[in-house]
Amino acid sequence: MKKQPQITEKTRQVFIDVFCELYSQKPIEKISIQEIANKSGYNRSTFYQYFTDIYDLLDFVENDLLNYIKEELANNELSTHTAVQNPFHCMEKREYLSILKALLGDYGSIRFLERLKREITLDSLALNLPQNNAITPYLIEFHISTSLSLFRLWLQRQKDLSPEEFFELVENLYTKGVAPYSKK
Repeated sequence: MKKQPQITEKTRQVFIDVFCELYSQKPIEKISIQEIANKSGYNRSTFYQYFTDIYDLLDFVENDLLNYIKEELANNELSTHTAVQNPFHCMEKREYLSILKALLGDYGSIRFLERLKREITLDSLALNLPQNNAITPYLIEFHISTSLSLFRLWLQRQKDLSPEEFFELVENLYTKGVAPYSKK
């Protein structure tokens, strides 16, 4: 008897959700398949029907998120979002928040951050930077790293600013610096 696709996808999603919950609380080395299975309400053999090991699950989660971001950036090339919003607006969608909190959290990996940076191209940033200048890579790295760091902080603070307030703050920081926010 074949499994129904909706049930299969639901089971996979339960494993992903539990993994992300655990990964946001502790390093991947401290997460066991048995723990994921127990918290998911399934047994270990069911886990192995979907993933070969914990790192296969991590790769699946990372690849799924990066593919989603890539598609969103391609679909929103003509978007009215600002330079800061363009690459990051798609990452604040509800269904990906727990994944982002885990991957960008205290126990997330540098490897994922580097992969994410590669997906956010100069074109998607809509910055007016010189193409073949020696400092251009530094400007791009500054922009992406700062944006990711601020986005990570926003997630850690439970999105205490509305998306509009957050993106406006980031845009103002890039265009005006911190001077307008400092006490005189």
